[in-house]
This record gives sequence, structure tokens and C-alpha cells, in this order.
Amino acid sequence: MQTVFKRTPSLIDCPTHYCPGCGHGIAHRLVAETIDELGIRGRTIGIAPVGCAVLLYDYIDVDCVEVAHGRAPAVATGMKRTNPDKIIFSYQGDGDLAAIGTAEIIHAGHRGEQLTVIFINNAVFGMTGGQMAPTTMIDQVTATTPRGRTVAEQGYPLQVCEILALLPGVIYAERTALSGAAGVRNTKKAIKHAFELQVGGAQGLGLVEVLSPCPTYWRMSPAKAMEWIEKEMTKVFPLGRLKG
Repeated sequence: MQTVFKRTPSLIDCPTHYCPGCGHGIAHRLVAETIDELGIRGRTIGIAPVGCAVLLYDYIDVDCVEVAHGRAPAVATGMKRTNPDKIIFSYQGDGDLAAIGTAEIIHAGHRGEQLTVIFINNAVFGMTGGQMAPTTMIDQVTATTPRGRTVAEQGYPLQVCEILALLPGVIYAERTALSGAAGVRNTKKAIKHAFELQVGGAQGLGLVEVLSPCPTYWRMSPAKAMEWIEKEMTKVFPLGRLKG
């Protein structure tokens, strides 16, 4: 029998703790594959904040630092400036990057820090119980918007990729999705390009926003969650490269 797929070495062989249908496992694999393909495993450091993203270090076999909620870009900045030969990336959810960490990511981008940011957007707070996030969409039901998010009460969803693309210090910004095989392939290309920029010495921040399913707090089956990304999320968060 011919082997057509095998686990990439940087992806740790262990059971997952994520909910069925969660996109984090796919994203982890893509990051690990990129690290191995670029041959940078020994010089890569991951920054994992609070939220579902925090357990990155249980799945990717590189040095990792756990940081306070929202502070990944600030810690990554210090890590890169004191270790310029290392490849530094943060792996953050929307409740982290787009809520408590808004100032950190905006100013890291504005300063043009030489970082790679993988931003997982599932439009909800996952680890803490499914509350509304800044990326929660209009009419979306969450634990704190039981009648759906409204413009009058909670305002509009935050479009992080578009905001960061406006900053001169951000050299690359792209939004992809994990819904379907083509989406996964495009996400891999985007993640790899973002890492390649840092490996090549490009000065500036690279961001990949990844639309990812959260079937548990969307209260959908995994299959329906994937459909919802394509039919609903992409209307609010259009896919494509915005810069770089």
C-alpha cells in the first residue's frame, strides 16, 4: 500500500482536546507543515495567548511561550527584537486579538514589527462559553446576544484584516477560510507566504486571518458549520489578499 499522507514531524502525535469539527486542528497542521517545509523548526518560537488557541504548545513541537490575554503581539515584539535570528509567530483567536488585544495588534502593525500573525476568526469566544466577540456578525446568536447581535446595541463586527491592511507597517494581510479542500489549500499558501516573508528578512508584520468553524457555540453540526462559513461569514469577511 502506498503512503499518500503522513503526519509532518513538527505536529505532535497526541489525541486532540478540541471539539468535533473545530478548525484549530487543521490550522495547527498547516502551521506545522509550513515550519517543516521551510526548515525553520529549530529557530521558530510560537506565542500562544489565552483562549482556545492557548494549547498550541501541546500540538506543535517548537518552543512556545504562553502569554496573558491579548498580549501576544507585545511579547512577540520583545522576543523578535531580542532574538532577531528567530522566526516569531503568534497564534491568536478573535476573542484575544480583536478584543482585549486590539491595541497590541494595531500598534505592532503600525510599528512594522517583523512578525507573523495567524489569526483564527470563528466569530465567538470559544473557551469561556460562547459569548459575543468583536467579530460576531449581525443577528448572530451567542451566549450574550440571545436575540442576535444588533447594530443599535452592540455595533458592527470588527474587520481586522481590512483595518491592519491600512497600516504602512503591515506588509501582508490575507483572509482565508477552512471550509472545504480548496479553502484549506489556500490557507496553507497564505500561511507559508507569511512565514516566508519573515524568513526572507522582510521588515513588517504579516497577518493571515482564517475563518474557522466553532460548531459547539454556533450550535451546528460540523458539516453545517462549514456551510455557514461559505454562505454567511464570507459575506461579512470576504476572502482574498488585501495587501502584500
